[in-house]
Amino acid sequence: MKIFASLAFATSLLISTPSFAGGHITWNSVAEESRIAFGSVKKDTVGEVHHFNNVTGVVKENGDMAITIDLASVETNIDIRNERMAKHVFQEGKATATITGKIDMAEVNSMDVGETQVMEIEAKLSFAGIDNEFDAEMLVARLSEDRVLVTTADFVMVSTEDLGIDAGVDMLQKLASLSGITRVTPVAVRMVFKK
Repeated sequence: MKIFASLAFATSLLISTPSFAGGHITWNSVAEESRIAFGSVKKDTVGEVHHFNNVTGVVKENGDMAITIDLASVETNIDIRNERMAKHVFQEGKATATITGKIDMAEVNSMDVGETQVMEIEAKLSFAGIDNEFDAEMLVARLSEDRVLVTTADFVMVSTEDLGIDAGVDMLQKLASLSGITRVTPVAVRMVFKK
């Protein structure tokens, strides 16, 4: 969860920074260049990488931001597993994760095109009805005058217990007849925003 929250906070910096501001601007995520991925390990030896197909974000001029992750869009590269995760882990595909936050980005005022900064950031994550505040290190890069990349600086570990989805993971393990599924997962974020 920490990773989603940190992404939100980093994203909100774009609007309140003079170097990025300019009139009534809204920054929107670029779908084909943005991704939130996570890993899992089953039977103690088999590691796999998954991601969400639908992740959208917007940041308003006043610094208010919202990022929405469509949990039903989970892609595990196995159709039946996608269906089982949407049904049992993500509440019949109805659940979404939403990140909100607001920040003064004075520390990035001097960023030039091509410059990067690693920042400690925090925000609130609402995941399947559970709200949590988190912080993490994120790398922010100004790609051009109108494009910014926000990505994880390090792996962020997420607990299924903190997310409140242990029961759903238990069901996946039972349906797949697995001896075990890891309950802590690494998460990586790559979001590109354009005004």
